[in-house]
Amino acid sequence: MMRLDLNTIDDITRKLTEAVPRELKNAGEDLQGRFRAVLESQLAKMDLVTREEFEIQKRVLERSREKLEQLEARLDAEDAS
Repeated sequence: MMRLDLNTIDDITRKLTEAVPRELKNAGEDLQGRFRAVLESQLAKMDLVTREEFEIQKRVLERSREKLEQLEARLDAEDAS
């Protein structure tokens, strides 16, 4: 499971706070804290993988596909002889 990237959460929280209408900006710090808590809570419940983990699995799949194609070609060549 992915460890939460706190910089990303902070960035999203800031963007959400900036999107709040000016009339409500006085409550900005409170909103920012609440947004952050909700984001952390919801993201923690998700079964996410990091980009690095995704790229590793993608490479493994590509290699597996290549090996499968090689084996299929060998079988086709054996059947043809």
